Amino acid sequence: MGIFFCGLTLTLINPRRSRRSSGRTTLADVAAAAGVSPITVSRALRGERSVDPQLAERVHQAARQLGYVPDPAARALASQRSTQVLVLVPLLSNALFVDLLEAVHRTLFPQGFQPLIGVTHYDSAEEELLLRTYLPHRPAGLLVTGFDRSEDARQLLAGSGVPCVHLMETSTAPGTACVGFSQVGAGEAITRHLVERGRRRIAFCAAQLDPRVLQRAEGYRRCLRAAGLYDPRLEVLSAERSSMALGARLFEDMLQRLPDIDAIFFCNDDIAQGGLLAAARLGVAVPGRIAIAGFNDLAGSDQMVPPLTTIRTPRSEVGRAGATMLLELMRGEAAPRCIELDYELVVRGST
Repeated sequence: MGIFFCGLTLTLINPRRSRRSSGRTTLADVAAAAGVSPITVSRALRGERSVDPQLAERVHQAARQLGYVPDPAARALASQRSTQVLVLVPLLSNALFVDLLEAVHRTLFPQGFQPLIGVTHYDSAEEELLLRTYLPHRPAGLLVTGFDRSEDARQLLAGSGVPCVHLMETSTAPGTACVGFSQVGAGEAITRHLVERGRRRIAFCAAQLDPRVLQRAEGYRRCLRAAGLYDPRLEVLSAERSSMALGARLFEDMLQRLPDIDAIFFCNDDIAQGGLLAAARLGVAVPGRIAIAGFNDLAGSDQMVPPLTTIRTPRSEVGRAGATMLLELMRGEAAPRCIELDYELVVRGST
C-alpha cells in the first residue's frame, strides 16, 4: 500500500505483522515503511545532517503515521549515553522541593534529559538504597539534596563517576559542585530582625530537624549570643514532621511552659502558620503580645492574619542553577564549583 506525501511515496506495512509481541512499534517498522535502513531511521530521528533531507522527511512521516516513540533504553544502549538524571529530594509533600523540581525539569527537559525522582524521606538508609538501585543504570547525572548522608552513600557517589551537584547547601571543599544559600546566615538574619524590633525573650521552634533546620538553629544561636540574649531553654526541637497542626500544638505548649517569651522564630512557614492560627484561636495578640517569624515564604504566608514575616528562600533559583551546572558538567564544559545564592528577609505584620 502506498501513500503520497508532498511528492514522496511512503510505503506502509501492516504494523500488526511487524510489531514485537509487546505491540510496540519498532524502529524496524519505521524503516520498512519509509523504505530505508534502520540505521538511516536512527540517524534521521537524531537530526544528523548526514541524512539526505528527503530521506529524513520520509522517515519523520513514517514515524508520525505509525505513532513511533523511540525506546530510551535502546537509544542509551546504542549510544552508551543515558538521558536520565537522578534527582534525590527528601519529600514531595513539601512545597520547597516541588518548586525546586519544577525548575530542574524546566531546565533539563528541553535539553533532552529526563529527571528521575527519588524520595529519601530524610532517611540516609533509604537514600543509600536509591543510589544502589539506580546507579547501575548509569544515569547521565545526579542532583542530590545537601551533604548529610551515610559514608557508604558518599562512596557510591564518589565511585560512580557520574557528575553530581549538591543542592540547597554550600561547601568550600575542593572539587565539590553545589548550589545553595547560607542557612546559618538566613537564621541569623531573621533573629537579628526580632532583636532589632526590641524582642528579648526569643524562642526557636523547630520540627523535622534535618541538617538545614539545624543550621538555621545555629544562626539563631550566633545572633543571640552576640546580643547577650541566648538562653538554651528557649529552644523547642521536635523530630516530628513539620505541619500546621504541629505548629499550633507547639505554640500552645510554649506559651504554657515559657510564659515570658515575646517572640518565636519557627524553622519553617507551615509550623509558623499553625502558630499564628493558634494565637488567633487563643486570643493572643500578634505582634503585640508575641512576634512570630517563619522561614521559606511558602504559599499562604502573605495571606495569614497578620501576614507572616519570613525568609524568602531561592529554591527555584537553586533548581535552575543546579541543573544548569549539571548540564555543563555532563558536557565537560565546566569544572565543579560552588554557587551561593541570596535569600531575602520579608518583613510583614507578624513582627
